[in-house]
Amino acid sequence: MLAVLRRPRWIAYLLLAVLFGVATANLGLWQWYRHEEKVERRDLVEANYDAAAVPVDVLLPDPDGDFPGGEQWRRVEARGTYRAGEQHLVRNRPHRGVFGYEVLVPLDLGDGTAVAVDRGWVRNAATAATLPDVPEPPAGEVTVSGWLRPAEPDLGRDLPTGQLASVDLDRLAGATGLTLLPGYLVLGDEQPAPPTRPELLEPPDTGLGSHFAYALQWWLTVPVGLVLVLVMARQTARDEAEQAGTLPRSEPRSRRVRIWDEEDA
Repeated sequence: MLAVLRRPRWIAYLLLAVLFGVATANLGLWQWYRHEEKVERRDLVEANYDAAAVPVDVLLPDPDGDFPGGEQWRRVEARGTYRAGEQHLVRNRPHRGVFGYEVLVPLDLGDGTAVAVDRGWVRNAATAATLPDVPEPPAGEVTVSGWLRPAEPDLGRDLPTGQLASVDLDRLAGATGLTLLPGYLVLGDEQPAPPTRPELLEPPDTGLGSHFAYALQWWLTVPVGLVLVLVMARQTARDEAEQAGTLPRSEPRSRRVRIWDEEDA
C-alpha cells in the first residue's frame, strides 16, 4: 500500500484529504465559537435582565463615554419628559414574524442630556408610503423603566425625516440636536401609564441553537477523507498484487444452498 501512496496521483489524493480535514476542523471551530458567543450572551442576559433596577445615570454618567458592554440588558430607571416632537420610527423591525416599526422617543432628563427610549413596535401601514398611527407617549414628567442596550451601527441609508434604518444614536442626535447618552432603553414600563402604547418588545432570546452539535459533526468528519484514501489505496494495492500473481486471487464465495433449492433439484 505504501508503494501506491508514493505515486504522484495518490500524493495528490492525500493532500486533498488533508485539506478536507483542515477545512472541516476549522468549520467545527467556527461553530464552537458561535456556541461560546451564545453561551456568553445567555449568561450576561440572565445575570442582568432580572436584576434590581438602577438609575440610568449610574451606568451612563457621561454622554461622551463608551457604552459599558457588561451592562447590556441591565434594568435601569430614568425620570424625565418625553420629547414627543422628536419621535423617530426605526424601519423594517420584525416582531412575532411581522415587520413594522420600532418607536424611538428621546426622554429629556432635565440636566441637558436625554436618553432614547424604544417604546415598542407598531405594525406597518397599508402602504409603504404611509406611516402607521403611533400612540402618543405620556405628557409631563414620567418615570421609565427598561433594559439598557447599546446603539446599533449606521446602515448608511438616507431615509425621510423622522425615520431611521437602525437604532443609530448618532443619527438620532444629529436629527434632534439633543445630547444623548451612549445607550438606549427598551421600554418595560412607564408611569403614569398611557391608555395605549406600542406593543412591548419580546424578551431577548437566550437559546443556544445547534452550534455545539454542528461543531461535533464537523469534527467527526475530519478523518473521513484520509480514511477513504487509505481504503482505496489498500484495495488498489491488493488488486495489483493479484494481477501480478504475488497474491492469490480471492476465491469466490460459494453459493448458499437453500432448502427450497434442494427440493427443486
